Amino acid sequence: MTTRDVVFPAGRQALYERNRYSPAIRSNGLLFVSGQVGSREDGSPEPGLDAQVRRAFANLNAILAAAGCTFEDVMDVTIFMVDPQANFERAWQVAADYWGAAPYPTVTAVGVTWLYGFDFEIKVVARLP
Repeated sequence: MTTRDVVFPAGRQALYERNRYSPAIRSNGLLFVSGQVGSREDGSPEPGLDAQVRRAFANLNAILAAAGCTFEDVMDVTIFMVDPQANFERAWQVAADYWGAAPYPTVTAVGVTWLYGFDFEIKVVARLP
């Protein structure tokens, strides 16, 4: 069996080990990043949707940076959102601050009923430089 090439962002390894999953794995020139929520260093949620979206992108960008990537390397995005009918437009406005210029990555947005106390989660696949 091949050993997984795990990428950990600085300062959060204990959180991932406690929850028993890898933040990202390098494989065949790609980086598969686990869903990132607006969690603080201790794992608790930021209060409010805007703050959660900003923190989710900060957490995502920390993982991308640890792998030598940026958001410009992201090819595919999946977004999960609690109550998207009420929250999508607001969250998407905040996300635009992190999105960059065209051409944009592919996006799938999924409405969910529960995200472990969070309102927004972003999962990506990026190419490794």
